[in-house]
Amino acid sequence: MPDRSLSDRPQPVNYVSSQDSIVTEAARAHPEKWPEAGSPSAMTDAQTEAFITELMGRMTLEEKVGQTIQADISAIKPEDLLTYPLGSILAGGNSSPGGNERASAQEWVQLARDFRAAAEARPGARVPLIYGIDAVHGHNNVVGATIFPHNIGLGAARNPELIRQIGEATAIEVAVTGADWTFGPTLAVPRDDRWGRAYEGYGEDPEIAQSYAGPMTLGLQGELRSGQRIQPGRIAGSAKHFLADGGTTGGKDQGDFAGTERELIETHLSGYPEAIDAGVLSIMASFSSWNGIKHSGNETILTGVLRGPLGFNGFVVSDWNAHGQLPGCSNESCPLAFNAGIDMLMAPDSWKPLYENTLAQVRSGEIPMARLDEAVRRILRVKVKTGLFDDDRTYEGRVELLGSPEHRALARRAVRESLVLLKNEGSVLPIRAGARILVAGAADDIGQASGGWTITWQGTGNSRADFPNGQSIWEGLKEAVEAGGGQATFSADGSYTDRPDVAIVVFGETPYAEFQGDIETLDFGPQEPLEMLRRFKAAGIPTVAVFLSGRPLWTNPEINASDAFVAAWLPGTEGGGIADVLIGDVEGRPRHDFRGTLSFSWPKTAVGEPLNRGQPGYDPQFAYGYGLSYARPASVGTLSEVSGVAEVVSSIDRYFVDGRFVAPWSLMLRDDGGEFRLGLESQGRSPRGAVSARSGDGQAQESARILSFDVPSGQTAHALIAAAPVDLTRQANGEMAIAFRYRVDARPTGTVRLTLGDGSVDITSILGSAPVGEWRVVKVRLSCLRDSGAAIAAVDRPWGLQVSGSMTVAVEDVRLASNEGDAVCPGA
Repeated sequence: MPDRSLSDRPQPVNYVSSQDSIVTEAARAHPEKWPEAGSPSAMTDAQTEAFITELMGRMTLEEKVGQTIQADISAIKPEDLLTYPLGSILAGGNSSPGGNERASAQEWVQLARDFRAAAEARPGARVPLIYGIDAVHGHNNVVGATIFPHNIGLGAARNPELIRQIGEATAIEVAVTGADWTFGPTLAVPRDDRWGRAYEGYGEDPEIAQSYAGPMTLGLQGELRSGQRIQPGRIAGSAKHFLADGGTTGGKDQGDFAGTERELIETHLSGYPEAIDAGVLSIMASFSSWNGIKHSGNETILTGVLRGPLGFNGFVVSDWNAHGQLPGCSNESCPLAFNAGIDMLMAPDSWKPLYENTLAQVRSGEIPMARLDEAVRRILRVKVKTGLFDDDRTYEGRVELLGSPEHRALARRAVRESLVLLKNEGSVLPIRAGARILVAGAADDIGQASGGWTITWQGTGNSRADFPNGQSIWEGLKEAVEAGGGQATFSADGSYTDRPDVAIVVFGETPYAEFQGDIETLDFGPQEPLEMLRRFKAAGIPTVAVFLSGRPLWTNPEINASDAFVAAWLPGTEGGGIADVLIGDVEGRPRHDFRGTLSFSWPKTAVGEPLNRGQPGYDPQFAYGYGLSYARPASVGTLSEVSGVAEVVSSIDRYFVDGRFVAPWSLMLRDDGGEFRLGLESQGRSPRGAVSARSGDGQAQESARILSFDVPSGQTAHALIAAAPVDLTRQANGEMAIAFRYRVDARPTGTVRLTLGDGSVDITSILGSAPVGEWRVVKVRLSCLRDSGAAIAAVDRPWGLQVSGSMTVAVEDVRLASNEGDAVCPGA
């Protein structure tokens, strides 16, 4: 355990002057109020520090500044490192070798080797790169890797030793592909289930993260030892996102935690002390803010607390261009973030000007040389302890270890232990292995079972071929049933010829990540699964519901229509773990019992206001810690089907109608500073003000949104309608079109592109030639947007305008419409 005495510790130096500080009294941390922790002394042993001192004595100013900048592989080439002495690269959620998200494992290996070779070839002091990646539920970026359940499921398992083993397996698979560092564990304490990242947290109460943070850190890194590097096959961890990212008002991603310092400590400090005590080598600062002040610029948090009572001696990395959201900053320049305590700036696509500007700011004294040396020492310390100077890569290239039988068995066990049984009337479960079983719904979709942060950032568009080592829920059920002499049939729509003994319906949320998952209510909207469950009920067929989700949702109608209801969360690639618990032996006895208990309270209504253990008026449908089992049965009566919110039907073809965005769709405004998502607001602006929206009159009063763009030269801004993805394949094949009414109020001075997902077409001439002040209608064929690169089978942004320059346009009635010979394909 670390020495917890503060008396011998050097006091952290505040490099932010009073006139530069953005911290208000409401967001000022008082270090004396915070608990004590400390990085192990093995992180700063004399041998390591002497090595760093000697190395820094040989480094140029340019080389030191380079250590503090991180670029994404999509925006840097290995040869760039011959000129720019950067210290780190990352592979972001949608980045991959050559832009191919389905690249082979060997291509990932070669990418790492190419970047390292370029860094080695650069003249000057030898300082290796550190290469980071979001391996947040296994090595989820790489085809063939083991995908473990997301953290929400692992939280339900309540098993710290399991977490440590998952950390070990993940580290090996990351090391296989040449990366050194993962951006995890995530220690968020999600307090509002409407937050799109709720599934990245272990639970609504900090007790689970506190019990998991140390074991996960030790699983990833192993125990730090004085004078030694971590062992081959281990990687550096990064506890994230510091701090209170799960406590934002309204469940908004990158939002604001409006609370007291005591609440910040008691709830959202979460497992950070335990991770620090275990030796976590880095910490990622959050995008979010506390009482209006972004953490990335709050020196009282990043320096006063983290380097004071928490005793952290690793380095702090910022999130994706988060520094650009600070007042007076841009993605290309932000001395404030650096002086506040960010040691490495994640500048995925802005790394080159940020490097040049940071270098100039050190030369001018705006960034003190002592602050630069402090940051560089911390980064080099992590590189030494990670073993990058030794370059012993025993596991690199051993691609047979990706999705190995041992790792898959561990993931299957994690699935078993994470399942939570909410209902089991009439002891429908376990199902006798010799029964005739119908499996319906999404049971054969590993992509849906894995959720976001899987192959791609959003986890959309994945097929069975993307999981060559995995087993779908259907495949696991079929294997178990047939092994017991039974018969299993799969029918996605629930149709059947021979009446089954029991039906299993797998359904739930489709993949999303970050802000794309932010929702307004907790109502599970799709009606098809409920209709299927009710058909089976009406036919007298015992029915088991397996619910896939990244959060608890209001599903009382679905629970009522089921004989048994299982919360399976986002289990990943090992669907056989579900069969292990649901399917018994030939006598109908359990092979494995349910062990999971709720780490998030299950809502009684769909209203969506925060519902957490210990809050006043706490009255959930199923309480935190609830979970039935074969050994602990209980009856669940008929639940109320009054949702508490106005009925909302998810729309696949109507997006903005009658002055409102049709659920689940909402408006996103994006510029180089980030995104702003409008909820019920009728007006708003992107972080840097390059695009704004306000209500206006169209066919009716306030039936339109007026979009004003004023985009700096060389940049673009976007207005997007976004939500969880829908499949528009049939609509595209049927030659449907995206249609909207528009009125140009100020003609475009630059380019305007109509976007659908990643596809886009140039509509500058259409808008540029329209008479100012006159309403018109345009239809663009879906097939045209498909051919331009849109993934039609998983559309999460069905309409958008991407603009350079300036323009003002009013828009209304955005929907899919039939092509009656009046749809166009601009540029075709």
